[in-house]
Amino acid sequence: MKKILLTYIIATSFVCSQGDIYPTEANYGGGIGFSAMYMVLDSVPGESLLNNLGFKMDKFGTRPLVFYGGEGFAQMSGPWRLGGYAGIGKAQVSDVYSIYLYKDNDNDREFDPGEEIEKHKTNNLNVKAHLNFLLGAATIEYVVPIYRDLEVMGGALMGLGSYTLRMDQQLDFPMWENIGKSIYGTIKGDSVLVEVDPPGDIKDGALKDNRVYPLDIKTSMTEISGLFFNFQPYVAIKWQFLDRMGLRITAGYNKGTIKDGTWRLNGGSEIKDSPAAALRGITLRSVIYFGL
Repeated sequence: MKKILLTYIIATSFVCSQGDIYPTEANYGGGIGFSAMYMVLDSVPGESLLNNLGFKMDKFGTRPLVFYGGEGFAQMSGPWRLGGYAGIGKAQVSDVYSIYLYKDNDNDREFDPGEEIEKHKTNNLNVKAHLNFLLGAATIEYVVPIYRDLEVMGGALMGLGSYTLRMDQQLDFPMWENIGKSIYGTIKGDSVLVEVDPPGDIKDGALKDNRVYPLDIKTSMTEISGLFFNFQPYVAIKWQFLDRMGLRITAGYNKGTIKDGTWRLNGGSEIKDSPAAALRGITLRSVIYFGL
């Protein structure tokens, strides 16, 4: 009898020392940490422009596109939790092309099938494309406790995003003395002086085809960018594996759209005939956080 009583007391003490398996009340606290997000885009905005430069999208490194940033959260009233996220995703690709001459029979300044190509190589053209994807958003989620240190959440990430695609073309090697010069002529005061064609007597000369053509330039940069509202519904799981440290894993679907006519060229003028572009894809986000 004494052995049975002793065994009962020890077992009861052991079970009680483990705490409650299921939470009995809402927890209040928060956390912050480093986040990595992977997004598999359904399509890359500006893909047609990259195709014109001869790039293949499977070389761009956007499958998936990796974001690095941070996120935080704080428990609010009852099961509701608010937070925030900020991250940046980058990808780039480069290639080198050999330059050959061709005879432009119809004078349209474009190569057409059947036109003669000179097999003599001149020099090389280095081409690079850079993609930058910025996200900043607030999060709201509903928490369902499972066990003492395990929670499941459903929520949404909502905020603003910025997408930038930059394309660089460089002939041979850059020279410091050529940087910052006008590509159309000589700047003097508030005027640009353009050479006449053909060279010679200025009274007999004129602009070629009534157009101003750029001079011999070695490098060029074109950047298009757009802002958009971003919405990302998701489900998440949170595991508090230490007293002040835990892991969150989130799976969702990103939805954002750059409206037509809102793209900007080199951060300035809007491109009025620019098409709409969707930034959509499956996302997977993980964060090691510090907090409760």
